[in-house]
Amino acid sequence: METLILIIVLAVFFVAVVTEMGWLLLVRPRRRRGAAPTEVVSPPEAPGEPELIRPGRDAADDAVIAPTAPPRGPEQPPAPEIEKPPPSAGRLVRLRDRLSRSQSSVGSVLLGLLSRDRLDDDTWDEIEEVLITADVGVVPAQQIVDDLRTQVKVLGVRGPDEVRALLRTELIKQIGEDMDRSLRDERHDGMPAVLLMVGVNGTGKTTTCGKLARSEVGDGKKVLLGAADTFRAAAADQLQTWGERVGARTVRADREGADPASVAFEAVKEGIGLGVDVVLVDTAGRLHTKTDLMNELGKVKRVIEKLTSVDEVLLVLDATTGQNGLRQARVFAEVVNITGVVLTKLDGTAKGGIVVAVQRELGVPVKLVGLGEGPDDLAPFDPATFVDAILAG
Repeated sequence: METLILIIVLAVFFVAVVTEMGWLLLVRPRRRRGAAPTEVVSPPEAPGEPELIRPGRDAADDAVIAPTAPPRGPEQPPAPEIEKPPPSAGRLVRLRDRLSRSQSSVGSVLLGLLSRDRLDDDTWDEIEEVLITADVGVVPAQQIVDDLRTQVKVLGVRGPDEVRALLRTELIKQIGEDMDRSLRDERHDGMPAVLLMVGVNGTGKTTTCGKLARSEVGDGKKVLLGAADTFRAAAADQLQTWGERVGARTVRADREGADPASVAFEAVKEGIGLGVDVVLVDTAGRLHTKTDLMNELGKVKRVIEKLTSVDEVLLVLDATTGQNGLRQARVFAEVVNITGVVLTKLDGTAKGGIVVAVQRELGVPVKLVGLGEGPDDLAPFDPATFVDAILAG
């Protein structure tokens, strides 16, 4: 009996063990002999997406260090292509036709009056009025008339060619063919030439500075621009655009209203460090009646001279302002010692006599003239070419 009970207990135990092993075999899949252990494999990534979970790292760690694409900002415009401007030599000759179209009326009237059969006092008065209207000025006009009367009386000039030659000689003499109109833009003593641009508002000073930079680059010089007009952010932007077109660096303030003298100082200092040939410093336009602003202009010049000399102080005048421009010129000359004049918009006026008047008033030559709105319409002034344009009609 005891043996039977023991057999029954062992049988129940065996059945229980077999049953348990069966369940385990059903739940756990069998592995083939020699197969490698199963790894957790990430699902395939979508094309172009970075891997966020890496084997052997925590998902939170990977979320922090995983590379992410930088935010896409607005597309930047392409850098402007560097231009190669034409050299300054011969520019006035190339622009002669444009100049003659606006100036020829003066020449035509003068030639017509001088070619009359009878040159009486009334005719000479008319000639003087034409010269004054052309902004030559009262005193120069009287001197031209006196000289012409004497020569006509002595030489008995009557033919058109003789009258033209006589008038040409007299006008060139009044403009001053012997004045030194060269631009002091060469390096000296290991330093760049420094040119300071000054003038009142609205004369086209910043544009002229940009055009002069093009002319200097066209002549093979390395140029740096100083945007010392800190009152108008647009002026610095405009100057920088001019510079970028020809590969010239622009030094400017980081905020509107900064000290113009400090910007000019940094521009010249950087120009010295970079070994450029020319530093062009643009200053803010200012009314000649504002004493504090004029004194500030003097400060700009003095600060630059702590580093090197200022080789040129170029006064930019609008040729269309006529005699009013002379009043402006006087005050600027007293403050910063003008060395030369740039006449802009000379193609848009028949008052070319301002060349004579401004030189007589300041005792300094007109060195450059603006003859249009094109980027290369700034030209070195040549008296003979100018007079020939006047008399071309």
